[in-house]
Amino acid sequence: MHISIFLALADYHAANRSAIRIVPHLRDSKKDDVEAASAAIYLLKDVHVQAIFGPQMSTQTDFVIDLGNRVKVPIISPATSPSLSVKENPYFIRGALPSSSQTKAISAIVKNYNWREVVIIYEDSSYGTGILPHLTDALLEISTVVSYRSVISPSANDDQILRELYKLNTMQTRVFIVHLQPFLASRIFLKAKEAGMMSRGYAWIITDVLTSLLDLVNPSVVEASMQGVLGVKPYVPRSNELDNFTKRWRKRFRQEYPDMDQVELNVYGLWAYDSITSLAEAVEKVGTTAVPKLRKPDTRENLTDLDALRTSEVGSLLIDSMQNTQLKTGLSGDFRIVDGELQPSPYQIVNIIGKGERSVGFWTEKDGISYKLKMNGKTTKSNNKQLGGIIWPGESTIVPRGWDIPTSGKKLRVGVPVKGGLEQFIKVERDSKTQAVTATGFCADVFKEVIQSLPYAVPYEFIPFPIPDSINLPDYDDLLDKITSKAISNPFVGDVTILASRAEYVDFTLPFSESGISAVVPVRDDDRKNAWIFLKPLKAELWITTGAFFIFIGFVVWVLEHRVNKEFRGPKRKQFGMIFWFSFSTLVFAHRERVTSNLTRFVLIVWVFVVLVLTSSYTASLTSMLTVQQLQPTIIDLNDLIKNGEYVGYQEGSFVKDVLKSMKFDSSKLRSYSTLEEYNEALSRSSKNGGVGAIVDELPYLRLFLNKYCRKYIMVGPTYKTAGFGFAFPKGSPLVPDFSRAVLKVVEGEFMNNIIQKWFGNETDCPEQDGMAIASDSLTLDSFKGLFLIAGVSAGSALLLFFFSFLYQNREILATHDSIGKRLSAIAKVFDEERDNCNSKSQKPEANESQAATLFAASEASPEILPDLPLQIPEIRTSDGVGASPAAEGFSTTEPGTPVHETITGTTEERLNPVQEIIQR
Repeated sequence: MHISIFLALADYHAANRSAIRIVPHLRDSKKDDVEAASAAIYLLKDVHVQAIFGPQMSTQTDFVIDLGNRVKVPIISPATSPSLSVKENPYFIRGALPSSSQTKAISAIVKNYNWREVVIIYEDSSYGTGILPHLTDALLEISTVVSYRSVISPSANDDQILRELYKLNTMQTRVFIVHLQPFLASRIFLKAKEAGMMSRGYAWIITDVLTSLLDLVNPSVVEASMQGVLGVKPYVPRSNELDNFTKRWRKRFRQEYPDMDQVELNVYGLWAYDSITSLAEAVEKVGTTAVPKLRKPDTRENLTDLDALRTSEVGSLLIDSMQNTQLKTGLSGDFRIVDGELQPSPYQIVNIIGKGERSVGFWTEKDGISYKLKMNGKTTKSNNKQLGGIIWPGESTIVPRGWDIPTSGKKLRVGVPVKGGLEQFIKVERDSKTQAVTATGFCADVFKEVIQSLPYAVPYEFIPFPIPDSINLPDYDDLLDKITSKAISNPFVGDVTILASRAEYVDFTLPFSESGISAVVPVRDDDRKNAWIFLKPLKAELWITTGAFFIFIGFVVWVLEHRVNKEFRGPKRKQFGMIFWFSFSTLVFAHRERVTSNLTRFVLIVWVFVVLVLTSSYTASLTSMLTVQQLQPTIIDLNDLIKNGEYVGYQEGSFVKDVLKSMKFDSSKLRSYSTLEEYNEALSRSSKNGGVGAIVDELPYLRLFLNKYCRKYIMVGPTYKTAGFGFAFPKGSPLVPDFSRAVLKVVEGEFMNNIIQKWFGNETDCPEQDGMAIASDSLTLDSFKGLFLIAGVSAGSALLLFFFSFLYQNREILATHDSIGKRLSAIAKVFDEERDNCNSKSQKPEANESQAATLFAASEASPEILPDLPLQIPEIRTSDGVGASPAAEGFSTTEPGTPVHETITGTTEERLNPVQEIIQR
């Protein structure tokens, strides 16, 4: 920094032929706070300086800033402590980036590799503690926990350092962030190498001060004990000006310090150059009109050195000019001071290899991590946000996972519950001779497979938690509390359901089983033995609607045929019976009455189609009921249990009890059981005989139960969702992400199907067990609304057309001046009369036909009258249907005559002609 200050002044004076000259006065603080304070007082009191650059240490700067505020002299310091506030010190200009500005860059590296826990090693000084709150907050933002803070005293000896490192090595975390100055850091890394902590699986990150001043660390230390370390430092872009300045700086350094080992120019030297250049530009802006003066203090006796300091009249002008400034061609890059604070620049991420470092990426607050950086200082836009290839400690290219089993030799202690029932899920046994604990069952097998799927070996041992009282099993929440109380140092394996209440004090992996809570109830007796099963194919409302339509269609047909068809005439009792008979006979197509009206034919065509669909559907439904065994539940909904006051069973120790209480079940109606056999016995007895009406439990248990008793019970809905089974870990455990990824691999693989079949059997052997969507087999009115609508519209339309036509034909009756009652009575009388009797135009033909019929009757009685006619006359059908014999089937009208009929008819007519003549005579 000394060389950079002189070169900055020389370059400024060479470029500006101004009358103002800036003269440097140097004082050495000797790394002592008192010496720094004394030097600052001397410069202000005796030399009458108008600005001070330095000191470098934060504790020294803190006192010097107070002096600057008192005498109104700008203090430009490269101190990095975040505790030095620019806002609270109006005459303080920070000429370097605070250490807090790098914390987000460090957290970005940690997040990039999914490390969930880190250890911070820092110096026991204001320099070391200043970064802690900022670094901790940055890590918390990415959900990373600082598992331990290791504070190292600058005066600590090698044994103390080695003891602290051994302590860290017995912990689980393997990611270390080092915030130390070069001299103390070199000692730490030497001892870390000795403790075996610079090997494969460890990750070390150093902060910007150590990375930027790495050339001050002994090269042998770097090469021997810092290989694979990651570091962050402010990025300095390469330029021709920087290259030329570096050559001049090295030459001047050899001249000033011929006996000192050559060191490299770092960012602090560049910041010093740019800070002095900014100060020189501020002086130039103030101009020659402001003659540097110091106002004398009040004349008093017994003044101290502080009281004797004079106030600067130029300092306020300089500070106003420097608080917001920017160098167009700063050697350190984008050198901008805003409100007295140097603005952050991109950070470079380096990997220490050999005696030096290699760039592996960059970080900016806007774009985060990127492998390359544009010329304008912004990260390149790319889909790959990863860093370049890194050589980790131990010459490894594999990214450290960030944690490891402690070197104390302890295995992963896995807690397992000792249960009295449902051993298909978890069963714990202890060898009487070796005392070795083994765990079997579905959950244990999944856990073992997950361990095998991890990308690293994890030794483990099962720790059983026996139940002291086999009658009253404790709730799983009580067992999970043992994780929080450190009784179980790591995971808890068993049929543990993931719940929001439990997730508050433990961390769960992703679930490895299906989820949900449902109920199992007994099935009803076989309905095929029911004498009234023929009524079940149709719902009651469908039966009623169908019957009503039969009556309605019969009434419509009677109205349309009453005046023109003798089959629909006669006594009222006969007509009333005809309405019912004709419509219901269409159900089995047994009607024999013929119809003559086209409107009637239209109505019947539509209605017969409706009847066909109804009968076909009824037949299919009844056939299904009689031939296929139906597993119908005794209770369809859980609310029925509450209404009927049924007892409900659940598994002992399960959270289902709390769920039932939240559903308004009475606690006195809840009974707990432990085994599948107890489930079966309780459901078989029912609530009236000391059992239960339903068992409510999680789906995995119910599937297992139904697989064993699938013909006796059925599952009913609804299903209440849960997250399924998961492995429980202590809060913040770094094992959870790796175990969750391993769980996904196991669940998605073929192993899961094999293990399910191993412990629960083949579920396809009992296809009726899934009864969660129970529905009635009876047909409902909704399925036939369209048909009834068509039939109703058709019949109604025909009825309206008939009445409009009838009223039009008898409009003369309506046009009379009689009372409404008389007119309606006349209309009703006309409607009740046969159409032929009320139509005069058709009387003569009918009379002739009547005479012909009489003649036929007479001739049949006296064959002598018609000697030429045969003795037996075939049946003769008239064309209008009046007086004709009914058809053999259906409702068809008179069919066309066959040739035989035509011949007989013609012959008869020929023979009738003489008879008619005789009669006329």
